[in-house]
Amino acid sequence: MPVPALPRLGLGCAPLANLYRAIGEEEARATVDAAFDTSGGARTYLDTAPHYGLGRSEERLGRALAGRDRGSYLLSTKVGRRLRDLAPGEAPDGQGFVDVPPRARVWDFSADGIRATLEASLRRLGVDAVDIVYLHDVEDHLDEVYATGFPALAALREEGVVGAIGFGMNRSDVLARLVADLDLDVVLCAGRWTLLERTALDDLLPVCERRGTRVVVGGVYNSGLLADPRPGAPYDYAAAPPELVRRARELAAVCEEFGVPLRAAALRFPFGHPSVVCALVGAASAAEVRDNAELFGRDVPDALWHALVERGLLAEDVPLPLAATVAAHAAAHAARAGR
Repeated sequence: MPVPALPRLGLGCAPLANLYRAIGEEEARATVDAAFDTSGGARTYLDTAPHYGLGRSEERLGRALAGRDRGSYLLSTKVGRRLRDLAPGEAPDGQGFVDVPPRARVWDFSADGIRATLEASLRRLGVDAVDIVYLHDVEDHLDEVYATGFPALAALREEGVVGAIGFGMNRSDVLARLVADLDLDVVLCAGRWTLLERTALDDLLPVCERRGTRVVVGGVYNSGLLADPRPGAPYDYAAAPPELVRRARELAAVCEEFGVPLRAAALRFPFGHPSVVCALVGAASAAEVRDNAELFGRDVPDALWHALVERGLLAEDVPLPLAATVAAHAAAHAARAGR
């Protein structure tokens, strides 16, 4: 099974599982439908995980995908957390998800556990295979990952059960170590390569470029601060410090001078680096999906990026997503995928 070529914009499906607030079944389906409607002819990329709503994201996504041509979309899920039914009297721990099924998460990096976790995901999704499998949030379990978790996932790739494997988390330093040590196809890095956060440029991205590992960027709005830069806005799942709010507002002001919404700049920014292939953005409604797609399609003048550097809002060593640069990177990725 070949490693898939990803579109530049993907749908993160955690919100389908009642992340922070409940949404209805029809709203979840409409959200997925909108992702297909706005894909512009490219295959739609959808990312989920058993962790999201204790399986609810996968279940809702599976129902929304039923009947669709399997060749029209790319699908990724995650392993490392196996789900089990609750024992009598045991209450579920939503971990940010509300109205969750009566299940619990269990860390499991055994070979049998990895396979069982993936098989359960396939049943919930209603598909025979997924295109990418990530080991999920493993930073506190690295001994088990090296001993059994990654070898089990690599075996699934070798058998052709999955096309691509990697890791997904918000710790770019740990991802950098894993990319350096292991044979990975792709990593999903959340929140560490944004207009406000350059950590990945200092550790992960150089290793990925050297190793040829593709990067999917999540958390481009840094939990919400870059979507709505106001006091008290979330940043990394907590209230943003005043200094970051101030900087986000300064970014927004420069963007406004060029007639560009801050969110459009935040979506475009990661593509300045040649290893970045996709921005993964969560949405809980069809309107949010359409809004993200419209913002992603906005023209962002090169002069905006130069202005951000000149005013000290981006460092001089940051690779800028200039129009010609982004086009060249996209062409290189397409050529690589076609080999």
